[in-house]
Amino acid sequence: MTSNDNTGQAERLSVAHRMVDGIRVVTLRGEIDHNAKDTLAHVLTPQDDATLPRRVVADLTGVSFMDSSGINAFILAHQHLTSQQGWLRIAGAQEAVQRVLHLIGVDTVIDCHPTVEQALNA
Repeated sequence: MTSNDNTGQAERLSVAHRMVDGIRVVTLRGEIDHNAKDTLAHVLTPQDDATLPRRVVADLTGVSFMDSSGINAFILAHQHLTSQQGWLRIAGAQEAVQRVLHLIGVDTVIDCHPTVEQALNA
């Protein structure tokens, strides 16, 4: 597992990566807001590493807050990964974050699952 605790502007967001059966699991902790949007976009769809798999599970179990900046980053990542014959799945969203995903309708566009394991096996 690799970790990136120094996230620049997004000091309140920490990111860790791991691979599970060829799927990249991106574990996020903290708040996803305007200050974190660039970090989030970069970790979901890194432009500088074409060798990374285009199948991504975003583990949100450690995310306590997300605003529209996060929603936009997830939608853009979903579109990018889908255009590359990949996919994005969201897993483990806490109730407050899950409510935002549902109210905006993200859960109708991006597959959302209660756990990372369920997202990996979907």
